[in-house]
Amino acid sequence: MAIYAIGDIQGCYYSFLDLLKKIKFKRGRDKLWLVGDLVNRGKGSLEIVRWCYKNKSSVTAVLGNHDLHALAIKYKIIEPGDEDTLSSLLKAKDSDLLFEWLRSLPLAHYEKKYLMVHAGVMPQWTVENTLKFSKEVSTQLRSKKYIEFLSSMYGNKPDKWSSTLNKNDRARIIINATTRLRALNSDGAIDFTYKGELKNMPKKLKPWFDFSKRKTKDSPIICGHWSALGLMTRGDIFAIDTGCVWGRTLTALRLDDKSVFSVKTNSKDI
Repeated sequence: MAIYAIGDIQGCYYSFLDLLKKIKFKRGRDKLWLVGDLVNRGKGSLEIVRWCYKNKSSVTAVLGNHDLHALAIKYKIIEPGDEDTLSSLLKAKDSDLLFEWLRSLPLAHYEKKYLMVHAGVMPQWTVENTLKFSKEVSTQLRSKKYIEFLSSMYGNKPDKWSSTLNKNDRARIIINATTRLRALNSDGAIDFTYKGELKNMPKKLKPWFDFSKRKTKDSPIICGHWSALGLMTRGDIFAIDTGCVWGRTLTALRLDDKSVFSVKTNSKDI
């Protein structure tokens, strides 16, 4: 059995199939870890979620910001934007079932000494903290008041972690850190504006994984989200969003030996 972590798919269904062919994925033998952003921007969001649901015994996935955005649209909290490509998923006969599955996904997963999140973690958090906070959000997403909860998740404040935050603020920063984080200011506040390459990052900012005293430094983290960062495999961080939806590549990391496999974006997806 092999475990493959796969970067942001974002509805690029045919690229995903190409990558499965390249890694010689075998259902029942191999496992897939998906770092979130399964849907949106690419043309095949419905097909991706259907595939994952059908093969859920082989799939471990965490929520990304685009997945949460899709949930908010599904439950009529916000209207679709011009760049959203979720129409077929929203209108499908099995849409309710597929979104129920999406809503069941956590923000973080820990197994075989790897922590997987979509974007990042706050420097004050341990692995145990991250899993605890993920469970807190999942409990609310799976509750009868999930629509009310989704309605309260939008916003960039608070941007700094504190154990004294109220329930809604606490959930909001947990979601923002795990699904949107790229950079931090010197005081540890999340910067939501910078999305570019490391070499062009303003001096006042630090990538979240290089922030001093980060408590997860000794635990390898698998993440995506930051497509401009590209592939990074440096031991403590395995960033695997290689910009498939932007016409670059879709990447898989085999956990056993850290081998990397990539395919070019399939033209059918964009």
